[in-house]
Amino acid sequence: MIPLPNDQPVPLGWKSTLMLGLLSIAGVAMYAWPLIVPSSTAVTDNTPFIFIVLLPMLMLLVLAQISEAGIDAKALAILGVLSAVNAALRPLGAGTNGIETVFFLLILAGRVFGPGFGFVLGCTSIFASGLLTAGVGPWMPFQMLASAWIGLGAGLLPRTLFGRSLRGAAEIALLVVYGIIAAYLFGALMNLWFWPFMTGPSGGTDIAYIPGGPLVTNLKRFFWYTLVTSTAVWDTGRAITNAVLLALLGHPVLAILRRTVRRAAFNPDVKFLPTLQTPRAEHLPAGL
Repeated sequence: MIPLPNDQPVPLGWKSTLMLGLLSIAGVAMYAWPLIVPSSTAVTDNTPFIFIVLLPMLMLLVLAQISEAGIDAKALAILGVLSAVNAALRPLGAGTNGIETVFFLLILAGRVFGPGFGFVLGCTSIFASGLLTAGVGPWMPFQMLASAWIGLGAGLLPRTLFGRSLRGAAEIALLVVYGIIAAYLFGALMNLWFWPFMTGPSGGTDIAYIPGGPLVTNLKRFFWYTLVTSTAVWDTGRAITNAVLLALLGHPVLAILRRTVRRAAFNPDVKFLPTLQTPRAEHLPAGL
């Protein structure tokens, strides 16, 4: 018997999908609070700190729901191994000039194991690496959610194009493009939430945050702020790192992860196809 191929060994149920959607909505509000809080005292109020407290609680609920829906003991063991590997890889770059070694494995694992697994791996990788490098701080929930979205998005990437399966060079090219886009989005999200604290609420410069200012005006100021302080150097370095690692290591790592999926035999209740072998005569019951 030959098992049918399983493109998503750790599936998402409708409850998990709903909770992920609600958490993502809360996460968007968490990052974009400088643009949506109308108060002229936005920098001095407790808005970002409320999100810092609430986000881990929401993420725990989502992780619990995903675990109940699809992450069994085998997937949990693989999750632990990949989280440990990612936690060990992150200090190698330590963000120097934007060199981040944590995202390429996250993207590849999300691609193979599915969006739910990628979301959880993004959370656990950043949490474990934060403990390992003493990088625990108010920024950690923001890093965890942004990384979780990267793993989630990798699992949601198309697996076919024009009716043909995306494998080989085409798949690597897709992941490289995604890795570059994810690098810039991660940098922009991390800049957005602390932008008011870095520039101050005075609005004295062209890149400073204007509390309660027009949305378009603040967006323009944030664009120039992130371009000057992050995008041109740090985010570009992160994008180059992702692209190079995915191009060089993408194919062999994908092969290893997919071999792990086959050997772990996820979802034992999948349908089976009969093999082409026929039983020999000596193996048939007597009289047949």
